[in-house]
This record gives sequence, C-alpha cells and structure tokens, in this order.
Amino acid sequence: MDLRLLSANTASMSPAQAAALRAAQKALAAKATAGVAGPPAAAAPARGFGDALRTALQEVSAAQHRANELQTQVQMGNRNVSLEETMVAMQKAQIGFQAALHVRNRMMQAYTDIMNMQV
Repeated sequence: MDLRLLSANTASMSPAQAAALRAAQKALAAKATAGVAGPPAAAAPARGFGDALRTALQEVSAAQHRANELQTQVQMGNRNVSLEETMVAMQKAQIGFQAALHVRNRMMQAYTDIMNMQV
C-alpha cells in the first residue's frame, strides 16, 4: 500500500499536523502489513476493498462525531471533558478526513485515467 499520496499536500499544514499525519500513515501501514503477514482465519470471510473503504469511512465519521460531542461538552462547561482531549479528538478527525479526501481524489484520478484509455 503506497501512502506517499497522503504527504503530497503537507506544505499547507502546521508541523504538528504534518507529524500527526505521518504517525497516522505509519499506523495504517503497520495495520495493513499486520493483516497481510498472517494467514487468513478460516472463520473470517475475505474482505474486499469496498469493505475496507466502508470501514475506514465509518471510522472517520465516528471520529468526527466524537470530536463534535466533546466540543459541545466543553462549550457547555462540563468539567469532566478536558480541552486537551477535545483538541486531540478534533485533530484526529481532521487528519482522518484529509486522508479520506486524498484517497477519494486518487480513486477519482484512477477512474478518469481508466475511462480515458484507448481500447
């Protein structure tokens, strides 16, 4: 899995955002290689690209929802929710969304390239 596409637009990010994006890329790469390294379990059905993409989008959506919930709790003055926790959740949601957007853009480019091929 080539994750270099995610680092193409890091010039517009702050150093902290770029570092967080690189850490997320490494975590995704480790997760991907861990899934490939072991033999597939007999009881687990084979997952396709569509299922993996759907799961990733659901995780991004959940992260955005959690960030919004924490932000609302901070604004309401809930002392059980820290501002730091809220900011980290917001950054995770933003990085996840940026990664999903980059994947979508690459998929659209690949689709356009295939459709423009001479047959």
